[in-house]
Amino acid sequence: MPAASSLILFLLSCFFSSAIRSQDSLNLPRAKTDGLSAFVNTDTTPQGHFLIINDIFISGNKKTKGFIITRELPFSKGDTVYLPQLVAGLQRSKELLINTRLFNEVVVSLKGFHGYLADIQVDVKERWYFFPVPYFRPVDRNLSAWAEKNYSLSRVNYGIKLLHNNFTGRNDRLRMWLITGYTRQLQLNYDQPAADKSLKHGFGFGILYAALKEINISTDNNLQTFVNTDNITGTGKFLFKQSALTLNYFYRPALTTRHLVKLGLFYIQTDSAVARINPKYLPGTRPKMFYPEFSYTLEYQKVDYIAYVLRGFMGDLNFTRRGLGSSMNLSQFAGKFTAGWPLGHQLYAGLQGYGIIKLPFEQPYYNERLFGYGDIYLRGLEKYVVDGVAGTMLRSTLRRHLYSFNIDGGRLPTLQRIPFAIYAKVFGDLGYAYNKTFRNNSLVNQALYTAGAGIDVVSAYDFIFRCEYSFNQLGQSGFFFHIRNDF
Repeated sequence: MPAASSLILFLLSCFFSSAIRSQDSLNLPRAKTDGLSAFVNTDTTPQGHFLIINDIFISGNKKTKGFIITRELPFSKGDTVYLPQLVAGLQRSKELLINTRLFNEVVVSLKGFHGYLADIQVDVKERWYFFPVPYFRPVDRNLSAWAEKNYSLSRVNYGIKLLHNNFTGRNDRLRMWLITGYTRQLQLNYDQPAADKSLKHGFGFGILYAALKEINISTDNNLQTFVNTDNITGTGKFLFKQSALTLNYFYRPALTTRHLVKLGLFYIQTDSAVARINPKYLPGTRPKMFYPEFSYTLEYQKVDYIAYVLRGFMGDLNFTRRGLGSSMNLSQFAGKFTAGWPLGHQLYAGLQGYGIIKLPFEQPYYNERLFGYGDIYLRGLEKYVVDGVAGTMLRSTLRRHLYSFNIDGGRLPTLQRIPFAIYAKVFGDLGYAYNKTFRNNSLVNQALYTAGAGIDVVSAYDFIFRCEYSFNQLGQSGFFFHIRNDF
């Protein structure tokens, strides 16, 4: 594969070439520290250089409440700070405000002096918060498979997704999905993380109803196996139905630490054909199941930019209890982290880790998802899934900033300029998944490893485009593309 080898050699050479422009032109913040007490060693700061925060002026917040913005500042009116503290505090304020995902651009500056009194200016450009997204998607794997069904509209899901990321201006989020057709899904979620006067406590709730005619019923040869009602019943009935009600409680005592408690009630119903094909799909081949679920998550966040971390650390620890008795019995402990370090000369090292254990080890297939679902995967093994009750994964990345530029946003109301930054990277991943029950897949109960190189493009609205050429332990290689955004 001479073309692939040439590409990787080119990417490696990019790490040692000089940068064309600094990443600052992308307007993506780069973290330094947190809390005023950490900005500077006040024992060595001349005592005569203190300032008092007199007032904080805010502009550009047409939707967002002013107190939601000041909540993110590491200083408030009346605080006494030393000049080095204030300089670092302005930078940290920008990072915290950008990481709310409410704004495209943030500028925090010193507005003026009045003796020892200092005024602070916060200028923001809000994102577009409301997205009505039409939904139309055939349920078949691709257009060729849909063509074999004569492009039947009965095999199409259609509807609308309504997303509002700042519903009342308090950084609250509303999600509504109205999907019908081959599959039915009704979902309503609302989260208000800053509901009280102190802005430390919040609440949320969710309602879900889903009815599926096609489900992932097992994993064979490291690939998901799907069955649909047309193949196994011929009646058009739904194979899987789920209803759920969830309640959330948020607690954020400081700028970097968050607590989340979730309580949920779930009801599952499956067609009798599901148990015939996979008797271990649910516990005890039960066609109907009602169970409660409790989860607690502790989050820590102190990074420059949560969508693409180059400097700082963030992570979370989670405990989930699903069910109370033998019908559904799962205790799950999980944790993950992301860390980044600047190495100089536009080089950045990154590390991501993930670990999970599910007790007891004998679990139904419904509870055994591990690698290959969502964002938890090894780069180079995207085609496969790895199920298990315990596992760990480590992803390491070396990035090199290549180029930053802006594109005129024209008449876009929330983006007069669209920023872009381009990074080259090399990476290597390690993982392991333990599976006691479902062992008919070659990637379980053994070490997993992949490597590769690629290009990342970072832009507004947390848009990340990744183009990667990866190798895996199976001797396979190829290009993989990933897109992440906030829409």
